[in-house]
Amino acid sequence: MHLVFLSVFLAFFVKINEGADWCYQSQFTCESHCKAPDHWSEAEHSQSCAGKSQSPINIVTKRTLPDERLTPFKFTGYQDTFHSYIKNNGHSVQVAVPHLATISGGDLKMPYKAVQFHLHWGTDGGPGSEHTVDGEQYPMELHIVHMKQSYTTLSSALQDPNGVAVLGFFYEESASVNRKYEPLINALRKIKTSGANTTINGLSLNALLPSPKNMTSYYRYKGSLTTPGCTEAVVWTVFEHAIPLSRDQLRAFSELQFHDGKKMVGTFRPVQPLNGRQVYRSAGSVALASGILLAISVAAAFGLSRPN
Repeated sequence: MHLVFLSVFLAFFVKINEGADWCYQSQFTCESHCKAPDHWSEAEHSQSCAGKSQSPINIVTKRTLPDERLTPFKFTGYQDTFHSYIKNNGHSVQVAVPHLATISGGDLKMPYKAVQFHLHWGTDGGPGSEHTVDGEQYPMELHIVHMKQSYTTLSSALQDPNGVAVLGFFYEESASVNRKYEPLINALRKIKTSGANTTINGLSLNALLPSPKNMTSYYRYKGSLTTPGCTEAVVWTVFEHAIPLSRDQLRAFSELQFHDGKKMVGTFRPVQPLNGRQVYRSAGSVALASGILLAISVAAAFGLSRPN
């Protein structure tokens, strides 16, 4: 079992780090020997980064279409507490999922199993999410990466146009500490340098997520991995409701270091052109959007009715 877990973990680690000559814009200087995001397609094995279905994107809510097939997800194994490895891979922090945890529903044609999760962030709690909503960039974004349960390696899943499903969650600053995140935040202190890893205990995927009542509102589109090689094989689900973390918890990620010893900040790819793709929204998002429109209409009517 441990050998299977290790092989899956290593296979994914190699895949997301192919084309090691790439970097984020925050790392790039005139003396840099790496490819900044605008030149990722020139990096080794990364020609897909110039494709027409790239991620992340800016989600323009008024242009999304409702899709009744986007029902609530079923999460299996997400409640299980696990022991795993957390790694500073030089570009982000990544945690392998060592047990069988699957998602189904949400118009997925079959179950997808979790492989790993990682995060993208800004500088000391500033803007840093990869996806944006109506131009708003959140402080951080979580990606839980899944592949079709029928595949045994991510490499094979990435050959399938719908082989990978990623759940994206935004974060927002909260006045209070999110205690469920303490195992993850505490582990960051042990992996400050690039290549460092340590064990992480007592964590579950459920602990990372918003409350169940906030899990029915989401957006769906077809896209790609957001790091080289940018393979266009991802069914993206971006949830509407953000996860609260305190300012200190958000800042803890900026204490990590890139391979050159600089602070690991600005670990996000800029948004990419939609190129005619359609973004859909779930029934929960429809209800929320309708409520917002109603509130705006009432406010507007009230404003118009006030005496000068």
